[in-house]
Amino acid sequence: MTTLKSAVQTRSQPWSLCLVGEDVERKLQDLVADLTRSTSATGDGKRIASGFAYWGGEPTFAWVRSCTDPLYPVMRESIESFTSGWHEIRPNLTRERYHYVSFGPGTGQKDATIIHDLTRRNSRLCYVPVDMSAEMLRLVVRGPIRQTRLPADRILPVQIDFSSPTNLAALWKLLNILAGDEPIVFSLLGNTLANFDDDSGLLTMLTARLRSQDRLVLEAATADRLDGELATAAAQEYRQSRSFCEFATSALLRHTNLRIDDTEELVFHGTVEPDRSLLVKVMYQNQTGQPIRFTLLPNRTSGWLPAKDTVRLYLTRKYIGAGLKAILSNCNLVELAATHSYFGGDRARLSFGMSLMLVAPGARHEGPSSASPANDLWA
Repeated sequence: MTTLKSAVQTRSQPWSLCLVGEDVERKLQDLVADLTRSTSATGDGKRIASGFAYWGGEPTFAWVRSCTDPLYPVMRESIESFTSGWHEIRPNLTRERYHYVSFGPGTGQKDATIIHDLTRRNSRLCYVPVDMSAEMLRLVVRGPIRQTRLPADRILPVQIDFSSPTNLAALWKLLNILAGDEPIVFSLLGNTLANFDDDSGLLTMLTARLRSQDRLVLEAATADRLDGELATAAAQEYRQSRSFCEFATSALLRHTNLRIDDTEELVFHGTVEPDRSLLVKVMYQNQTGQPIRFTLLPNRTSGWLPAKDTVRLYLTRKYIGAGLKAILSNCNLVELAATHSYFGGDRARLSFGMSLMLVAPGARHEGPSSASPANDLWA
């Protein structure tokens, strides 16, 4: 390992190490299954799940381009406001030394801010970015994270789908080896939580094994109220960005032979999830009036897209405050600190913003004779 460390730190070639824990064959089977689901005109059938939307070089770089688009305020403004928000909640991290695990590191800019701060007190900090896209991990490590000057042997990208319970169990074992009893700051930034069908279930899985000394930094898009007018405005926020449209369609173009000639083939639909959020679906819809035969590139099989049938390309939400608090409560998480920023712009968009929260696991009610599987795993 010492020899390998010396090799990857050479300046002649920008090497980066990555642990690949994903079963690619199984993920391709999942993708094919999702693209052959039942017919639906409302985005409830065929779909590209969240992880696949970023899988591969084209989707990765399309995402990076969209993050700097002035017409796509969700990501652009969350990146711009993150540093000030982080500095507000940072004093509530009371321990001296933390390691850092990032679920879905995105462009890496926010992780670089956190790492720069945490390494002031822990020069031995270990950084573990976790993502299904190897290309995204490579971009993060060779981009913003490189500027933190964190030694190469303290950076361990892990390429897995973190929405899989099996993958998470393996990850916890790895973290136990890396960190032992030392505390870890986990993060789920950039409104990533909102991109999953079962957002509350995902957060429960990610946080069920948190120990009392661990913390989670959670970022989520917000709305001031829930009504049809604002749901439509939320959908329009995504439609107006061409770079976001290119990102949303990139995975479909990568994995099928379907061609999208006009953004009019995309449907942006906003609805209300009562007492929780504004839900936005981005869909490709067959508007030709005839069935379309298409090829699934992973296995070269054919499928049919009937008239008006859709492929859901992207799912996201904007939460109201009570909705976020309910999710935290259901996951047995306690809010330690929070900050909020509004998006600038027109009157409708002033109702939208981003919340950044620092949370901790709630009290575990366990009897002396019934130790939890999580504690056994960390022991």
